[in-house]
Amino acid sequence: MPAPVDPSLVAQQAHAAIFLARIAADALSVFVLVRLLYYPRHRNKDFVFSFSLFNAINFLICHLLGNNNIEVGFAFGLFAIFSILRYRTVAVPIREMAYLLVSVTLGLINALASLPSGWIELVVANAGLLALVAILDRDGTLPHENAIVILYDKPELLVPARNEELLADLRQRTGLQVHRAQVDRFDLVRDMARIRAFHYTTTTIGAALDGAGDGD
Repeated sequence: MPAPVDPSLVAQQAHAAIFLARIAADALSVFVLVRLLYYPRHRNKDFVFSFSLFNAINFLICHLLGNNNIEVGFAFGLFAIFSILRYRTVAVPIREMAYLLVSVTLGLINALASLPSGWIELVVANAGLLALVAILDRDGTLPHENAIVILYDKPELLVPARNEELLADLRQRTGLQVHRAQVDRFDLVRDMARIRAFHYTTTTIGAALDGAGDGD
């Protein structure tokens, strides 16, 4: 006669299996987000570390401390905390903040989704969020106006009447299709000016062309 099955042991095994499934789903999602979507385009290893760690911490906190009675309020509380969180030592670009928010969201939904009944919703939520990131963060979607800072040595071209000459000179020097320029500061001692040259591109880039030092 077979030994009776302990219901508590069966429940523990089922709980462990669901926990492992949640970890697998979250790890796969954050791997796609960080290693396949973010890093190949932006090449910043520091943010790869941050996104992955924030996701893992958020997932473990939600799963280990959440329960059916507090999971909704708990999730929204953590979501609010991580949404307003920013680094104090460096300025975090808005694109990286969006990736951080997505990594936190993935940890939330993978930790608190109702399983096993909600597998379809969980897969659709993960895949849909990652697909949205892949579509929006790519070249060729919308033109972006970038600006480069230049220490300019021909202040005589900065008068409104010679605007076309100024733009032509900037295009020749930078190799960019500059369509407008903005004067930030004049240096009458050195007879130079700090200007911003604006051009359209489908990628978000940053550059600084300092012809004669910083100027500060």
